[in-house]
Amino acid sequence: MDNNIIIKTEKLVKQYGEGENMIYALNNVDLEVHSGEFVAVTGESGSGKTTLLNCLGSLDTPTSGRIISCDKEITNLDDKGLSAYRRKNIGFIFQSYNLIPVLNVEENIVLPLNLDNTNPDMEFLNELLELTGLDKKRQNFPHELSGGQQQRVAFARALIHKPKIILADEPTGNLDSKNSREIISILKSSIKKYAQTLVLITHDGSIASQADRILRISDGVLSE
Repeated sequence: MDNNIIIKTEKLVKQYGEGENMIYALNNVDLEVHSGEFVAVTGESGSGKTTLLNCLGSLDTPTSGRIISCDKEITNLDDKGLSAYRRKNIGFIFQSYNLIPVLNVEENIVLPLNLDNTNPDMEFLNELLELTGLDKKRQNFPHELSGGQQQRVAFARALIHKPKIILADEPTGNLDSKNSREIISILKSSIKKYAQTLVLITHDGSIASQADRILRISDGVLSE
């Protein structure tokens, strides 16, 4: 595999049901994403966007085909191997913030490290808080934050373990246009600063237009 390709899929298929009731969420998807690239994936609801992202992040298992990510074929890993792959390489950002109400901003951000019995890099944590504009909110709880600030916490939490790949599923879906622009600006700054790769699902054409490449998925079929 090309050393600059960080994600590659070969004839990736995800199907549900059988016979006349069979539906292809992914239909022979071939994809290559280069290290440091910002790729936007667009398509109608139910087209297979989230299924693709979940397969790339090993949250879902394809029916057939191969996924090679970070120089490792993940489609033949067991649950323990997949968990290790996610912890080391993937940062997830979802439309819902999934913050823990009883934890403050700082505690929510470092939670993945605590669950992995790893001490946080405090210098890096401070850097993330500054990057996301949360440096003065570190002791605040989720209910004391705006929607945009909560999404920034979720974003910092996704970055705290220094992943190579960020997978973002409609990260601005619950935000107004101003906060959406700010979140995308932070994402773009992050992938440049930390040499990360971003695969982002969006319905927003103005957000997609900022990507290095736009892919469209329709009925499980991926195209440029």
